[in-house]
Amino acid sequence: MSLTLPGTTIEVSTYQHDTANRVLTNIFAMGGIVLSQICTMTGLEAHTVQNWVKRGFLSPPIHRQYSRRQFARVVMINMLRECMQIDHVVRLLSYVNGVLSREDDDSIDDSLLYGCFVNLVGQLEGEMPTREALGEACDAVLEDFIETIPDSKRRIRHVLMVMVYAFLSYRSKQQAELLLREVL
Repeated sequence: MSLTLPGTTIEVSTYQHDTANRVLTNIFAMGGIVLSQICTMTGLEAHTVQNWVKRGFLSPPIHRQYSRRQFARVVMINMLRECMQIDHVVRLLSYVNGVLSREDDDSIDDSLLYGCFVNLVGQLEGEMPTREALGEACDAVLEDFIETIPDSKRRIRHVLMVMVYAFLSYRSKQQAELLLREVL
């Protein structure tokens, strides 16, 4: 069975421990990527990504090249906007990474945050966990994380929990809509 990496059009076989890291490493093996590549891999229109840059949701590309961090940010925003208002998505990501148009105040690299998220989704195998179980899973995923900013690990844990519940809720909604189509 083929899965799509959350927030992208990239097909993967499973959400294993290092799926997101392997995919991102392959994509960025030669350096940055251009806007058209982001659009192909996310299904977004170019003007949407450009608008997010203008609105300060991510830092501008350097020499028209987007970094791994910027791509991960685009992917997370794309994924979360399906189930949350864009302003809430921005506030959620700002909760751990400060001013989104800058990277020097980030408590976690966006590609690492996205990797943790994909790891959690893979561990849960699509099941809606209790808050306690999800918290324990987050603690395990963040076990080796070293805080460079006080209290950042707690904040990251909280953001990961929101991301996982939002993603699983959206998938459940999609399934409900498929079943509803059978009735209508």
